[in-house]
Amino acid sequence: MNGSVPIGSSLTATENARSWLSPSGDFAFGFQRIQGKDNYVLSIWYDKIPDKTIIWYPQGNPMVSRGSKIELINGRGLVLSDPQGTDLWVSRPISNLAYAVMNDTGNFELFGSDSRKIWESFSFPGDTLLPTQIMKRGWVINSKKSETNFTGGRFQLRLLEDGNLVLNSRDIRSNYANKAYYISDTYDPSNSTNSGDQLMFDATGYMYILRRNGQRFNLTPNDALPSGDYYHRATLGFDGVFIQYYHPKNSVGNTSWSVSWLVPENICRDIIGEKGSGACGFNNVCSLNGASRPNCECPAGLPLLDPSDPYGDCKLNFTPSCNEGDFDFMELTGVDWPGTWSVYVQMDSVSTQECKDSCLHDCFCAVAIHNGDTCWKKRLPLSSGWTNESLSMKAFLKYRKGELPSVNFPRFPGKKKNQKTIITIISALLGSSVFVNVIFIGVICLGFFLNYQRKTNNHYPDTKSLDTNLTHFTYRELVEATNGFKEEVGKGAFGIVYKDERPSWKKRRQLALGIAKGLAYLHEECSTQIIHCDIKPQNILLDEYYNAKISDFGLAKLLIKNQSRTNTGIRGTKGYVAPEWFRNTPVTTKVDVYSFGVLILEIISCRKSVKENESGNDYGAILTDWAWDCYEERILDTLVGNDLEALDDYKNLTTFVMVGLWCVQENPSLRPTMRNVIQMLDGVVEVSEPPCPFPLSVTIS
Repeated sequence: MNGSVPIGSSLTATENARSWLSPSGDFAFGFQRIQGKDNYVLSIWYDKIPDKTIIWYPQGNPMVSRGSKIELINGRGLVLSDPQGTDLWVSRPISNLAYAVMNDTGNFELFGSDSRKIWESFSFPGDTLLPTQIMKRGWVINSKKSETNFTGGRFQLRLLEDGNLVLNSRDIRSNYANKAYYISDTYDPSNSTNSGDQLMFDATGYMYILRRNGQRFNLTPNDALPSGDYYHRATLGFDGVFIQYYHPKNSVGNTSWSVSWLVPENICRDIIGEKGSGACGFNNVCSLNGASRPNCECPAGLPLLDPSDPYGDCKLNFTPSCNEGDFDFMELTGVDWPGTWSVYVQMDSVSTQECKDSCLHDCFCAVAIHNGDTCWKKRLPLSSGWTNESLSMKAFLKYRKGELPSVNFPRFPGKKKNQKTIITIISALLGSSVFVNVIFIGVICLGFFLNYQRKTNNHYPDTKSLDTNLTHFTYRELVEATNGFKEEVGKGAFGIVYKDERPSWKKRRQLALGIAKGLAYLHEECSTQIIHCDIKPQNILLDEYYNAKISDFGLAKLLIKNQSRTNTGIRGTKGYVAPEWFRNTPVTTKVDVYSFGVLILEIISCRKSVKENESGNDYGAILTDWAWDCYEERILDTLVGNDLEALDDYKNLTTFVMVGLWCVQENPSLRPTMRNVIQMLDGVVEVSEPPCPFPLSVTIS
């Protein structure tokens, strides 16, 4: 079938499936199987080129399973459905659809009964532009996630309303656009008619920005295109480089696409910004290959978070601590992570050794960068890492000494001696007859068993005979609870204290909602309204199913009937006390709402409301301030410590953070009631953007 496609036509995703061809046969519309995967992608491709280069696919998730179908339906348009018949994508509803055309420009078009064009693929590009295609102001082109993953990736090409063509990375979860790493500078604030209006790709293969006054701003260099008959395309690569290619139409043999021009020339260097991870993922290091494309490599000690994604984030394979004797530095020459938002200390007139020592003594320092006599201390995650032989600076990456054991159990020195004794006895027995050996071994095993039973009974007597509420734990339970005694918190009179494993994001959500319901009961459902006045983690009890119970009403205030506020002295605990307690004004249930806001931010981030930094650095010391910074800068991954479960539930994570920020507003009238909080956490009520929680404090200072 060439060119025209009648109503009712369909294609099915199978091997060697047919496609809808353009009249010349240059382009085909249909399903392509993804190499190395049992998935297909609805697409348009160059059909006469051996690699069948894809130049269009629907935005979103165009990857489908075998047996999926695309159909041209009157009243609905192009409809993509899975093997069960569920709609996956629809072009747009069209009541008078007559036919479709796959034309020789690579544009797939839908026409009405009056032969008027109603829809076209050129208006909804994937990651590629073709000759005769126009990009208008406000349009966005997203890169692929990887070479074989056609879902939206980390990079965007945008023609802004002001007329600038820009390239930027983005946060995939929130779609937040980071600072542009390429700008065409086609915005003229002094003369709007001189600003860009459209990105043009003419039939001869030249790309330019058409200004509003009709003048051109050329993108394709005059000598960049060869003479002859060539295919042309401009593609935003999954690695963030925008490239115009050409390919001979009548090629002999296995020829490939050649580059006519690209931007930026060095993405590793140019993508440095205040936010975002850079050309490679967080903590990763970018280097440029011979084709001006980025290669990414994790430093030793920071393996890939996802081994299948070399361009992704690198993670720490050990737990940071303040025990400086456990760490040393790996020296990396010509490597830098210039993203400024990970810098928290800059020191001038210091030597290399002083720079290293300062980082070693600092719990938060992950890497020290030294250049000349200047030292920058940086915390994780590190962004925009890149390497270049011309860089004179040195990076000192902190790592834990030695190799991590496969099982992180504490070692007991006395065991080895006992084991040697046992081995000696057994060896002696093996020298006797087999029968005697069997008897002796049996006696020894019985003795060990009885001795073990005696010790167990001494250490763990029957709890029924004890008049106590203390719970006894087996060693195995303690190992599981502390993740193999992985992180030491401190030491007390009874020995070393180890950190428990972080509860799952699902449990933390359940916990926050349970506390909110408990407070709503005290505030609105009791016959007499109760202000708890001391909401904090220590006063929240949990049962075996993580159901929250509010406890310790020693500071609670009982309001009389028809009373909504009361005058009383300051009550509560540092870090959870609402500002109005210090202003000698009547307090309401909103003081509990404030405390709940701090508490929910603690639950989200798994850290205390006030964090004392031994290094003297105040960044992140106050949780409410830090949470606002993370929200405002759209770096919630930092707030949750790269908790992948929470980040995969990004919508709810954002909702919970926004609710927490509303609850800690300095002005009590801006805080929601606990009933409103429950509705927002449940998703019943939409949460609006919270303002800065502490504008009054900022003004006073």
